[in-house]
Amino acid sequence: MSAFHPETADQNDLSGRVAVVTGANSGLGLATARALAARGAHVVMACRNPQKAADAVADVAANAPGGVEAMPLDLASLKSVEAFAAAFRERFAALDLLINNAGVMVPPFGLTADGFELQFGTNHLGHFALTARLSDRLLAAPRARVVNVSSIAHRAGRIDFDTLDTPPTAATYRATAAYGQSKLANLLFSLELQRRFTAAGVAATAAAAHPGWSSTNLQVNMRIAELMNPLFAQSPAQGALPTLYAALMDSAAGGYFGPDGFTGMRGKGVAPASRSARAQDVSAAERLWTHSERLTGVHFDIPARRAPAAA
Repeated sequence: MSAFHPETADQNDLSGRVAVVTGANSGLGLATARALAARGAHVVMACRNPQKAADAVADVAANAPGGVEAMPLDLASLKSVEAFAAAFRERFAALDLLINNAGVMVPPFGLTADGFELQFGTNHLGHFALTARLSDRLLAAPRARVVNVSSIAHRAGRIDFDTLDTPPTAATYRATAAYGQSKLANLLFSLELQRRFTAAGVAATAAAAHPGWSSTNLQVNMRIAELMNPLFAQSPAQGALPTLYAALMDSAAGGYFGPDGFTGMRGKGVAPASRSARAQDVSAAERLWTHSERLTGVHFDIPARRAPAAA
């Protein structure tokens, strides 16, 4: 696949469309918000920190013909997710693009407000609940797209279904294993979401992306990043290209994309990314969906599209 230029994307003109980007105040999310706003979308920057969100809005607003605004969202709190969705639904009749980008990476041990391991609760459950609560607005759009941002680290991930109800303790917590599990969950969510969209016969679609090795605030807990970033890391703008490809290309539905260079760590273009065997496990994806509904208390309803009435 040749170098990808958002300017020539299938969905290049986003005038009149609404996009939500989680974690849009910095890094990949900010780069994604800039690109969508520049193409005419009205961008809602869903951010946890109000001051950082305000600064990011000021950054993006200079080139946002469709408008840009911030709305508070803490994915580590299901109450915050519910409040965000309620506020969004009051103001917008449809949602064209949902970019589930925000996340945490190998932090010290911690739990979400609802008692889940921080990475699984934020990276997966928070986005699962958000997508579910906005599902009616997604289905109201002509051809909505949900993009889940995963990671190469999903390859080391395993979903431990036996312990999803009982998060680790500080003594048993393994940060990298928990991160891999959360990123695998992102891909399984995309797989099952696309399957359910297809089964229902709706126009909405799902896709996934990973940024390769990109220099962002996500790496704040990784000492190795201080040494390796100057040598190997891509800029956030370059790392956001796979996400934009997944969001803007018609053929990206159901796919998973990353940088086109060696091992997918970096590259000037975008290419289909390889998924681990566990990330292609349809039964595991359905099982994770069921667990996610139970853990979040949010039922994900995708009603089948009705056939046109006979003349």
